[in-house]
Amino acid sequence: MADPKGFLKVTDRQTAERRPVSVRIRDWKEVYEPRDQAVVKQQAGRCMDCGIAFCHQGCPLGNLIPEWNDLTWRDQGREAIERLHATNNFPEFTGRLCPAPCESSCVLGINQPAVTIKEIEVSIIDKAFENNWVLPHAPERLTGKTVAVVGSGPAGLAAAQQLTRAGHTVAVFEKDDRIGGLLRYGIPDFKMEKHHIDRRIAQMEAEGTRFRLGVNIGVDITWTELRSRFDAVLVATGAPEPRDLKIAGRGLDGIEFAMRYLHQSNQAVAGDEVANQLSAAGKHVVILGGGDTGADCLGTATRQGALSVTTLAIGNQPPSERVENQPWPTYPNLFEVASAHEEFGERKFLASTVEFVGDGTTVTGLKVAETEFKDGKRVPKPGTERIIAADMVLLALGFTGAEQTTLAQQTSAEFDASGNVARSTDWQANEEGFFVAGDAGRGQSLIVWAIAEGRSAAAAIDNFLEGVTELPSPVKPNDRSFDF
Repeated sequence: MADPKGFLKVTDRQTAERRPVSVRIRDWKEVYEPRDQAVVKQQAGRCMDCGIAFCHQGCPLGNLIPEWNDLTWRDQGREAIERLHATNNFPEFTGRLCPAPCESSCVLGINQPAVTIKEIEVSIIDKAFENNWVLPHAPERLTGKTVAVVGSGPAGLAAAQQLTRAGHTVAVFEKDDRIGGLLRYGIPDFKMEKHHIDRRIAQMEAEGTRFRLGVNIGVDITWTELRSRFDAVLVATGAPEPRDLKIAGRGLDGIEFAMRYLHQSNQAVAGDEVANQLSAAGKHVVILGGGDTGADCLGTATRQGALSVTTLAIGNQPPSERVENQPWPTYPNLFEVASAHEEFGERKFLASTVEFVGDGTTVTGLKVAETEFKDGKRVPKPGTERIIAADMVLLALGFTGAEQTTLAQQTSAEFDASGNVARSTDWQANEEGFFVAGDAGRGQSLIVWAIAEGRSAAAAIDNFLEGVTELPSPVKPNDRSFDF
């Protein structure tokens, strides 16, 4: 293990510094300063020889966290990335975007700040790319079997890479003009610059994975036609259906779903001309939803030059420390300050939106009331209504499941009560040869879950095609053991 006395000698948790607010809001680059490798090594040395590594129970990928912490502390970067890649196809994504439930399970976290697992992870992969240690792994032989992967988010990409390396001919179909799904068009560059996606796609292309852009399966090609052309199909289309707020005034102009707003912003940052782009420039913006998507909208609106941004959350402000009913090693619901929250805007909790108000055609504000709890439900408290001015309202209320129309019309696939594509214990939908992974089958979840499901579905597909598989399968369909 790492330094046996490291956690006694170094008790402070130290992560990369964020660039000054006044500087970073003027560009779209990642908010963090370059990582100090000496600090990373020191922090890796805090990993304990704890016997049972509880960090594993927080990670559905089964990441070998103590092993690559130890190798980082020993300056064995090449060995560290080999151990990291053994369980995770894309640590450059998870190291930037995962909320790190592994850290909440860290044994050191019982009485000290947890090991900076996520920080160490991203430093390992960044160093590996800098030193050209990330190389293509082309298959030794081809099986002659073909697989279509529909959707190029983390689940689809993980499955595609695993299946390509197993020797199958894999084509990834993406309806957008670039690969990446929500990684590309849902995540702003200040959280993850897109060159991280591009260099991983280059590796996958060198391994033999094929990418088909601008193809909307179900429209340009029917699902039935796709299945007839390939030996297996993986549905990894995500859970793109946004949750709406159907209250009075919803039809006013200026009320937009968060993902449409972020998609257009990412297109513009990539250099595309976006006709009639949604922009917060010179506007008073209100964001409904206090999660990660809301924070992404906040940071985007700040950089576009919004006059003000107010984020409304219907519930209580979470506590800053663990509460009794969320003990270690569970993932606690804590008050978090994302980089966007440091930069600009105001956050309000216990705010229930009652009505959108406008001038007849365009939104001019929201009528909100204080939230109260009645019979286990959150409802507006009468007599507390007030108006918040708004030129733009962004709905960042989560998602309700997979896009169902074409799948339901063209296949025998079924959907569960949450709007997700139902799948059996072998990852298949209700039609032979159709497999489902990621948010399309699980519902809105974490990037680590998407990658874990993609890897597991790849093993199921390989077994379906070959009768046997050596691919790892870290999770089972509908497994909720890692949920928080």
